[in-house]
Amino acid sequence: MTKHSSRATIKTAILGASGYTGAELLRLLEHHPQFHVAALTGDSQAGKAVGEIYPHLAHRDLPRLVKLEELDTSALDLIFCCLPHGTTQPIIAALPDSVSIVDLSADFRLHDPAQYEEWYGHPHQATSLQKTAVYGLTEWGREKISASRLVANPGCYPTCSLLPLLPLVTAKLIDPHHITINALSGISGAGRSVKQEMLFTELEGGASAYGIGRHRHTAEIEQELSGAAGMAVGVSFTPHLIPVTRGMLATIQVTLVKGASLTDLQEAINTRYHGEAFVRLVKNAPSTHAVKGTNRCHISVHPGRRAGEAILVSVIDNLGKGASGQALQNANLMLGLPEMTGLVATAVFP
Repeated sequence: MTKHSSRATIKTAILGASGYTGAELLRLLEHHPQFHVAALTGDSQAGKAVGEIYPHLAHRDLPRLVKLEELDTSALDLIFCCLPHGTTQPIIAALPDSVSIVDLSADFRLHDPAQYEEWYGHPHQATSLQKTAVYGLTEWGREKISASRLVANPGCYPTCSLLPLLPLVTAKLIDPHHITINALSGISGAGRSVKQEMLFTELEGGASAYGIGRHRHTAEIEQELSGAAGMAVGVSFTPHLIPVTRGMLATIQVTLVKGASLTDLQEAINTRYHGEAFVRLVKNAPSTHAVKGTNRCHISVHPGRRAGEAILVSVIDNLGKGASGQALQNANLMLGLPEMTGLVATAVFP
């Protein structure tokens, strides 16, 4: 992995560029002064121009999509891997050591291959490479991310949940065994492939819970909270699908330890993220509107109904801080560039 000067051109490829996270990366990279998009893959759309698939990108001078086996990696500096979960391990293992990689799938997020097999239903296919992967929750892993060749970009639900919880678990202000997370996601988090349950007529005007008691992101959340707490942590996590295109909101119920106050929780979050470009504590319960199209996370803290309880609210854009925005943030760190490069944006409102 090579660090780059502030003027160097960084040749970049996106694997799986025809999906939503790939398209979001292309949108963000338009404003990055150094990343040059040198190659794009999309097996089902190979041979097409990006503008044929995504008209909002038609004004860009971008390479045509090619099949994965046609990709020339010899001159690349960086690869964003936006391929489906369960497909990236052998592909990434075959890439040259000279290339930095940000993987947006779940394939390298879990440190323990046995945990991966338990939650994803098949053995990990690149266990030696897994040992080198760094979990890419940027605000909590900068030093390791900066020194890494392979970053496992976090899932959207874990990002939205961990950012408010980690300061409190680290400061031992809440009981790590009494955490309940209810999270809402826009439908873009399900990807672009056609599924009956994602049709407008199936979704419009309704909301539904899914993965109840067994959503795969639970393992990711528990892994990071356990590391912060220094003990095994279990959470109750229930995701919900809502009829909006993009956006994510987590409502998290926690129990305070004896002697801790609501003010202590607010101060811990505010202190931990003071000076951060993308994470901030806000007074009122935040709306996903406030972060749409950005790499930002807004967090608020509220009293629970009963003494000794608190409710945290966290919002992100599931395609921004929950995926492509954080991936670009991590890539900047890996390549030795200012972290905010290409990511300074104001939310789209209304």
